[in-house]
Amino acid sequence: MDQMMFVEIGMGIDLHGQNVTKAAVRAVQNAIHHNSMPGIRSVLPGGDLNNMKVNVRLAVPADKERLDLEKVRSELPYGQVTFEVVDGGMLTTSGIVLADKEDRNDLAYVVIASVEVGY
Repeated sequence: MDQMMFVEIGMGIDLHGQNVTKAAVRAVQNAIHHNSMPGIRSVLPGGDLNNMKVNVRLAVPADKERLDLEKVRSELPYGQVTFEVVDGGMLTTSGIVLADKEDRNDLAYVVIASVEVGY
């Protein structure tokens, strides 16, 4: 990315089911769903949203091998998306194990996302 224009931070939690992808999707949604970039086309090469570059850094507390980046990518409708997955986030207790929510234990997964947008 030659020119970074925006950085948004989000947090996502899966309280039950220990699904790191669900937490990552929610973190990206949290980062981007409060924003509008109406002038972005005026600075992108060719005025084309496909020329936007989006880098997503995910701080993941566990189960990196279960992280489905294609599901996370589907939350980002435009641009050339890249990912960095790093150790981080948090494992904490949900306080209860709910078998009907597919809990394997009482852990809640917290993922932090940094979404960088530019060209």
